[in-house]
Amino acid sequence: MRYFIFFSYDGSRYHGWQIQPDADSVQARLQGALSLLLRSAISVTGAGRTDTGVHARMMVAHFDHDQEMDVQQLAYKLNKLLPRDIAVSRIQQVNPHMHARFSATSRMYRYYLHTSKDPFLCLTSYETHYNLDFNKMNQAAKILMEYEDFGAFCKSHADVKTTLCHVTTAEWRQTSATTWYFEIRANRFLRNMVRAVVGTLVDVGRGRITLEEFRKIVEGKRRTEAGESMPAHALFLEDVTYAMM
Repeated sequence: MRYFIFFSYDGSRYHGWQIQPDADSVQARLQGALSLLLRSAISVTGAGRTDTGVHARMMVAHFDHDQEMDVQQLAYKLNKLLPRDIAVSRIQQVNPHMHARFSATSRMYRYYLHTSKDPFLCLTSYETHYNLDFNKMNQAAKILMEYEDFGAFCKSHADVKTTLCHVTTAEWRQTSATTWYFEIRANRFLRNMVRAVVGTLVDVGRGRITLEEFRKIVEGKRRTEAGESMPAHALFLEDVTYAMM
């Protein structure tokens, strides 16, 4: 039987989602807790692979087990066993063909930014004092939806078969006088893609590159032409969607 786990985590002290040989990861923590509670070796598969320091307000993973379970009780026990920075919201039995990664139809990330010093945002938002032109940054963001090859924003030497992604949302939104976030939704994302996109958009906002130069960067598909990747601590995986549950 297959089960989906819906959970969230603060990625600050983890080396990303995926299990690492000599470092702590969210997958290792979740897998270890499940194996202990179910008294068998459990393998979990996530909807994606967040990088070191990246957070998830909503992440989905699946695992298989040969018995029906009280999923509410299992979620309760998992939350008691897992560290405080990983929280399970629910567990749901699904059809055996459902896959946390391959059945997902879209993922949505947000990158948070603030423009004045704030001690309550420093761990989850990027502080900048540049006079950014968010109108220009949104014009550039719209350009992203005209293309499907995002090789310009893929980490160099990444082991990927294709750099094609279908972006359906790309927009900067203001939440207060000093706080913003960039929201991007796509069917899939390349490694380091969101932080590289944000870094290049910030270059547009600073006036370092024009809208036409931004378009040429996308068309050129060369990572060396795009902007620097932004720090990981301000990036959140916010949503994962599925056509059928």
